[in-house]
Amino acid sequence: MSWADPIADMLTRIRNAHAADLDVVEIPHSRIKSDMARVLKREGYIADQAVEGGTQKTLRVYLKYAEDREPAIRGLRRVSRPGLRHYVSARDIPRVLGGMGIAVLSTSSGILSDREARGKGVGGEVLCTVW
Repeated sequence: MSWADPIADMLTRIRNAHAADLDVVEIPHSRIKSDMARVLKREGYIADQAVEGGTQKTLRVYLKYAEDREPAIRGLRRVSRPGLRHYVSARDIPRVLGGMGIAVLSTSSGILSDREARGKGVGGEVLCTVW
C-alpha cells in the first residue's frame, strides 16, 4: 500500500481491477477518495460507490462495463502528486481528450470535475485525469 500517495493507490487499484475484469474493488476509505468516487459516478465512469465498515471504513467501488465487458474507464492518470503539485486557475483547467474525458480537481468548493469547476469559475489542484 502506498502511504505516501493514497490517491495514486486508489487509481492503481481501479486500473488493476479493470485489468483483472473485476466488478468491485475495495479501497481504504478517506473523505477525498470518497468524493473522487462520487465525481466518477456522476460523470458515468463507475456504476456505484459505497462506504462500509465501522472504525476501519472501506470504500467499495463498483466498476462499470459495456455489454462486451469493455471498461468504461479507458485510462486514469495522476496529475498532481506529493512531489510536484499542479494548480490551475479557472481559465487554465485542462480539457482531457478535447472534452471526451474529465479532470478531477480539488477546489475551494470541494472535489469537482473540470466541467463543474469551469461552471462555478473556480480553479484548484488537478488531482487526476480520466478518459
